[in-house]
Amino acid sequence: MEKTINFTRLRFVMLALSVVLITAFWGGTFLRGGFNFGIDFQAGLNQRIQITTSSEISEGDVKIALEGIESLQVQSIGNPEDKEFMVRVGVDETQADFQQTVKREILSKLEASFGSGSVEIRSSDYVGPRFAGSLTSQTIFLTVFALALILVYIWIRFKLNYAISAIAAIFHDVLFLLGFIGIFQIDFSTATIAAVLTIIGYSLNDTIVIFDRIRENSRIIQGKTFEEVINISVTQSLSRTIITSLTTLIAVTAIFILATGSIKLFALNLIVGVIVGTYSSVFIASSILLGWHNLSSKKTTKNVRSAKKENEKVVNFNKA
Repeated sequence: MEKTINFTRLRFVMLALSVVLITAFWGGTFLRGGFNFGIDFQAGLNQRIQITTSSEISEGDVKIALEGIESLQVQSIGNPEDKEFMVRVGVDETQADFQQTVKREILSKLEASFGSGSVEIRSSDYVGPRFAGSLTSQTIFLTVFALALILVYIWIRFKLNYAISAIAAIFHDVLFLLGFIGIFQIDFSTATIAAVLTIIGYSLNDTIVIFDRIRENSRIIQGKTFEEVINISVTQSLSRTIITSLTTLIAVTAIFILATGSIKLFALNLIVGVIVGTYSSVFIASSILLGWHNLSSKKTTKNVRSAKKENEKVVNFNKA
């Protein structure tokens, strides 16, 4: 017979650990000035450039060459051998003819550092403040809307307590991942949103597998407490969860090692998200479900006792 691991015994330790880490990550994020919003979420001028010199050029070299330009962001694109970079300068509404002035300044500084005629402007785009704000609002709305649909889906498939526990675990994963991104000042772009939504789906899938086993075992296992049923169910699902996570991590780690730029950061976010999602499915979701069950049981017991006392009063009154 398979040995049952007592996961719920550590539930308070794991919940406390999560609270401490998430608080530390978000506290560090705000101390460092908030998220490092990328090109997609800030108004400004975006230029894709290629440097055609024979020597190796890094992202840091471009930043040094453009030193003195305010609200500057530089991001490597593609293979390092291509020497392509995305240069972004935040909009300055007080500056007259902002676009043309910044374009000339970027070109002159780069050519001064890497040689005349060595810089090719591949593309140049301007994102206005209104569009950047609209994109941020739409992203928040769609993420909240997706979570609401997930809540309804799990509520229909299981029960309300399962749905709330799953959503709480997903919020845990999102808060942890965003805190990690913020404290290490990882570029926050549309790829970050894609990674967050991917992790939401991944974590939800893991949680549903475990919850489905808990629901099934609650029907067929007799003489066990709900806590024991949870431990049995998580133990039975553990091998599947670990194998799935390891397989995913191998693939994503390969992408992280081989890729560059935004794809590399996307893979890094997925690596962190998969690890946290697996952890929350095993420890956080089941712990919250057990806590909800215990509170409901206490409330039911209290109501039964109150009803029993009322019945006794009625009986005693009738006897009198």
